[in-house]
Amino acid sequence: MKKKVISILMAGIIAASLAACGSGGSGSSGGTEAPKSEKTETSTVEAGAEEGKVLNIQCWNDEFARRMRDHMPGYEAADKDDATKGGKLGDVEVRFSITPSTDNAYQNNLDAVLPENADAAADDKVDMFLVEADYALKYVNTPVALPIADLGITEDELANQYKYTKDIVTDEEGNLKGLSWQGCPGVLIYNRDIAKEVLGSDDPEEVQKAVADWDTFKKTADQLKEKGYKITSTTNDSYRVFSNNVSSPWVVDGKINVDDSIKTWVDMSKEMVDKGQTGTADLWSEDWSKGFAKDADVFCYFGPAWLINFSMGAVDDGSNEDDGSRTFAGGWGATVGPQGFYWGGTWICAAAGTDNPTAVAEIMRQMTTNEDVLTEIVKVDNDFVNNKPAMEAAATDDSFAFKPLGGQNPLAMFCEGAEKIDLSNISEYDQGCNESFQLAMKEYFEGNASYDDALAAFFKAVSEKYPELTY
Repeated sequence: MKKKVISILMAGIIAASLAACGSGGSGSSGGTEAPKSEKTETSTVEAGAEEGKVLNIQCWNDEFARRMRDHMPGYEAADKDDATKGGKLGDVEVRFSITPSTDNAYQNNLDAVLPENADAAADDKVDMFLVEADYALKYVNTPVALPIADLGITEDELANQYKYTKDIVTDEEGNLKGLSWQGCPGVLIYNRDIAKEVLGSDDPEEVQKAVADWDTFKKTADQLKEKGYKITSTTNDSYRVFSNNVSSPWVVDGKINVDDSIKTWVDMSKEMVDKGQTGTADLWSEDWSKGFAKDADVFCYFGPAWLINFSMGAVDDGSNEDDGSRTFAGGWGATVGPQGFYWGGTWICAAAGTDNPTAVAEIMRQMTTNEDVLTEIVKVDNDFVNNKPAMEAAATDDSFAFKPLGGQNPLAMFCEGAEKIDLSNISEYDQGCNESFQLAMKEYFEGNASYDDALAAFFKAVSEKYPELTY
């Protein structure tokens, strides 16, 4: 019997990895093993006298383990159903150590093991670790992450990657210290039936006119409310669009700073909550995700490819069946929205002290520069990958249409958005500040605190997380 509910498990996976696309990682390809790229079917990695026999990878969920299982040439998974059980790459045993991100546990684990990594026993050394955008600089700007150049990977090999994915893991001295297989530019995703009823059309170009900027967006929210619809499920749906378009970072000269763009989000969100045009549910909650259903009362969400395919695509409402193994809402469309933004992403870093530089370099090359492998990831996982030629080709190919979008191919919008992402105002404090600010403002939106009281609660929470900061 088909279940007419959201897959909470899927939402939980996304939440734990994101922005997987990593913060949620960027989805699951299921329990079956995908066909590996034919470009390199055998591994040249061998455990020799100078390199270790065990390669340890630190991560916060199973997203990268699944990508390795399904796409890494020459990698043999120990268990096709449970990617976290590791496998073999040539003569090297691959092990995954997973520490969930909840309550900062993953970062706390990295902080404990990475500084002493060089002195660890051979089989216990961390060889690779994954990071997210919101805290990447915390590790990139310290010696615990090796420069990619030290692994023999050249700039020419990375020429097809999107610039922002390299900027985010470049240290203060200009050293690139991480690579990613994915990009996470975002779009506005809208309910087609509601668009036709309220706006008169579900065509992406026509819908864009109704959400072209924030003033127009708010006018459309008024129209939707008159018809009994909310424009977004929660205030947090639009947060990343504003937080990605700030003109200053969260911390300036050691002092916590609230940018004008963030303040604009607060004002707009409070107005919309008071009018009943949006809610205050937490991201990943059932109240938030129930709007994914085709017949729900939510007009739009903001998100990257992973949100469309592995959050919204987890809805089982009996519509638009594929091969019978999974069903999709199929009633959504995508358009650019008021502003460009990104959300999530996972980066691979080489740990200082690794005794497996050859294996680490091969994984990075195959998973982030091999166009055949990356194209395969797009086909199998519907991920937006970090390779311009692969994405530009897919953007013009109808076979890459998204099922939750009823057959629309939004990849051209993602390609354009990826070129415009500006990371000049990111900081190592982004995750803690973003989470604390949203949590504090929820009290204000719900009428449980004044804005000043909510702001004071935010400052207190952040200063407790980062005692070195002032406000």
